[in-house]
Amino acid sequence: MSHAASQAIVSDPVPQIRLFTQWLRIHQDRDFADYEALRRWSVTDLDGFWRAIWDYGRIESPTPFSTVLTDDTMPGARWFEGAQVNYARHVFRHVGPAEAAGQPAIVAENERGDRTVLSWAELRRQAASLALELRRHGIGRGDRVAGYLPNIPAAVIGLLACASLGAIWTLCSPDMGVHAVLDRFRQTRPKALIAVDGVLYAGKEMDRSAALADIRRELPGIETLFLIQSGYGARKVPDAIAFEAAVARDDAAVAAFEPEWLPFDHPLWILYSSGTTGLPKPIVHGHGGVILATCAGQLHFDLGSSYEANTLGDRFHWSSATGWVMWNIQVGGLLSGTTICLFDGSPSGAKGDPDWTRLWDFAARSGVTWFGAGAAFFTSCRKAGLDLARIEGLAVIRALGSTGSPLPPDVQRWGSAEFARLGRPDIWWCNVSGGTEVAAAFMAGNPELPDTPGRLQCRHLGAAIEAWNEQGEPVIGEVGELVCTRPFPSMPLYFWGDTDGGRYRESYFAEWPGIWRHGDWLTIGADGACTISGRSDATINRHGLRMGTAEIYAAVERLTEIADTMIIDVEGGDGDSQLIMFVVPTEGHHVDAGMEAAVAAAIRTGLSPRFVPDRLMAAPGIPRTLSGKKQELPIKRLFGGWPVAKVINVDATATPDVLPWYIDQAERWRAGSIQKN
Repeated sequence: MSHAASQAIVSDPVPQIRLFTQWLRIHQDRDFADYEALRRWSVTDLDGFWRAIWDYGRIESPTPFSTVLTDDTMPGARWFEGAQVNYARHVFRHVGPAEAAGQPAIVAENERGDRTVLSWAELRRQAASLALELRRHGIGRGDRVAGYLPNIPAAVIGLLACASLGAIWTLCSPDMGVHAVLDRFRQTRPKALIAVDGVLYAGKEMDRSAALADIRRELPGIETLFLIQSGYGARKVPDAIAFEAAVARDDAAVAAFEPEWLPFDHPLWILYSSGTTGLPKPIVHGHGGVILATCAGQLHFDLGSSYEANTLGDRFHWSSATGWVMWNIQVGGLLSGTTICLFDGSPSGAKGDPDWTRLWDFAARSGVTWFGAGAAFFTSCRKAGLDLARIEGLAVIRALGSTGSPLPPDVQRWGSAEFARLGRPDIWWCNVSGGTEVAAAFMAGNPELPDTPGRLQCRHLGAAIEAWNEQGEPVIGEVGELVCTRPFPSMPLYFWGDTDGGRYRESYFAEWPGIWRHGDWLTIGADGACTISGRSDATINRHGLRMGTAEIYAAVERLTEIADTMIIDVEGGDGDSQLIMFVVPTEGHHVDAGMEAAVAAAIRTGLSPRFVPDRLMAAPGIPRTLSGKKQELPIKRLFGGWPVAKVINVDATATPDVLPWYIDQAERWRAGSIQKN
């Protein structure tokens, strides 16, 4: 019997934000009239707020810290100097209590239905065994260890083993092309590699043994390879240590192993920007900053040590490949003693014959109580007409999370209606927006605030987020640049190899020195809820009126005859521009005069006649990054005449098969063989 089937719907736990405010009242004599008052305090008294998070999260250090924030300049802020922490140690503090409560650490499943359940004690044992094996092969503080792994427990074990030693973890998904992997790992020069020789994805067996050989050949600094044999590899991988053997130790040394105490800002992992244009940025985050930001973030995610409150233990799932920061966010659930549920495979099954029930079925079998995915997943479920009430076991889900792109309001309302039919009329949506750059959210949810379909309920505690106009002034109720005006602890320590910090400063601080410019259009409503309107570098500007692309997509993608869209504004030599919308029709529909009229009516009515496209083009698919974001800027540049090699990175694209079509269309557009309106 599944975990879900054995559980009746129980009362949801007291929200973590309420518990935190109660703790502040009792322990610090601080009282707040509402969430906005709490938020304002959190960004004006950084010392007081983050000290409270440290204490509330019971973050341990064998040495005292001198101050919370020594220098509040950006970049370069220094947090909790003198403190020592360790990400893995903070995870493993839950071993005893969670074991006693019978809560596993990891529930994992693949497309074949193979299931793995790891207890907290077993997770700690395997991580300790691997850490000792890494140490035996010369891996220690500051050494980089790379993972070439799908969303399986081994990736989590690799991260925790490296964190235990002070080694730096960096990870790529095996569905990425070799060049994309090398673009990342060449910059960070790993000393050891943990890899699979094949994967199963969308029902297709993918042999990665040749790719693995290429990676090893091009990265001569890799001295040790730990291999997971998948059964899909077509060739023998020489000079490899079996991963299963590396995690198999169960002796006195493993039992006695303890993660090392490390300086607060010791590097934990290296994440990578999307790399759609140029080399991806290798972003280094520290142990302490990630622990602290995750402790604050789990107030917004409403995840806590449920065994302490004697409530139904949360099971947290966020659909993600290992190349997306949401994988790291999901693993962060372990920091709060939460069971994480990993699915290795395609969320929709075989290409051309999608089955959008697969993740929901997995969630039902696994007893998932907190279900997150990209906005595109929920949109696809709605368009496919899913009847979630037919899937037994989903009623234990109490929270739905969305990110990657703005969630259309009608899609959120659809999801709420589906869960109302399941007996969950008050299902909570936690829409979040942040980024790889901070491994956290800047805007997030709060279960005690009103439902805000298509919007983000609030700004994140401790994140001094504002929307700025062109004059650098904060605005409310107007679209502005998303900026962060004060330090946040999980901002990058630095970019790997960026010795003078120039690339880091140019990426986020060039517009307003000392102010983080995130690159998104943001509207902060009078009620505190937020709307992301797309990337500010892909904004549509029509005769002086600006519009974020997300608003255009929200207007047209509710049309049942449209499966997906992307819009670009291509400038002409005469100073004018052409607004092109690429459309993927749903089955049985076509781009014709009727669709053009429907799109025009939707935009004219919902937004403005200025943003009615000059041309609709039927497309075979929409190019997206590995994190699911539409690649508007590279395609816009392609149509604008930029060289293909400068703007297109096939290996960093989740949908490489559609790129040749766009390249051909751009060439025809520039040659004039496509008539311009």
